[in-house]
Amino acid sequence: MKGDFDDDKKQLSAKEQFNLYSKADETEPFTAAQLEEKWKAFLPRLDDRPSLKATLSILPTIQEDWTLLLEVDNRIQDELLVNIKPELVSYLRKELRNSKINLKTVVSDIVREKVIYSDIEKYQEMAKKNPNLALLKRTLNLDF
Repeated sequence: MKGDFDDDKKQLSAKEQFNLYSKADETEPFTAAQLEEKWKAFLPRLDDRPSLKATLSILPTIQEDWTLLLEVDNRIQDELLVNIKPELVSYLRKELRNSKINLKTVVSDIVREKVIYSDIEKYQEMAKKNPNLALLKRTLNLDF
């Protein structure tokens, strides 16, 4: 019996063995719902790293050629993902049976409104919204 197994193994080339065991050419299609299910199933592995888990709480979008695009808010989140990315991608490839899956991160530019602190800044902002305020200020000869 042992001899039969060894004979079968010798008949396969190295490339055939690689394809047989790694399923490198597997490209089974998957839906966003299937991705979400597997993505969320991965998150409990990160219970000891809450900031990374929070970063991965956002679901990526599926692009062409099975590339997953994940938008992150800043470079720190992007750097946190560098360490976990290989494990996450190999997990998704195995679970979704698609060896073409790749994860790409993009740092999104979030435009934040200026926070108004001083009285002058508050007045200027209100005057932009209502020009009659400037007229009232001049008429009553107010400071600012």
